[in-house]
Amino acid sequence: MVTPEDLRKFIADGLACEHLEVAGDGRHFEALIVSRQFEGKRLVQRHQLVYAALGERMRGDVHALSMNTLTPEEFEDRGGA
Repeated sequence: MVTPEDLRKFIADGLACEHLEVAGDGRHFEALIVSRQFEGKRLVQRHQLVYAALGERMRGDVHALSMNTLTPEEFEDRGGA
């Protein structure tokens, strides 16, 4: 079973993140992902970058992933640290 820590590592290994939080129960996860790579991209393009970082794991290991994908500036505007 995939842990939130595993998923965090999988995302971080494939996507340069300024901030990354992952919570979940082994099948359903929620992630806050802050990356400069999201700048100038629409929501669907941001999610595609995360899915690409996860690769085949999204087909088998992870049943559901809810994502909040922000640029560093968006994160800061929302009160992020």
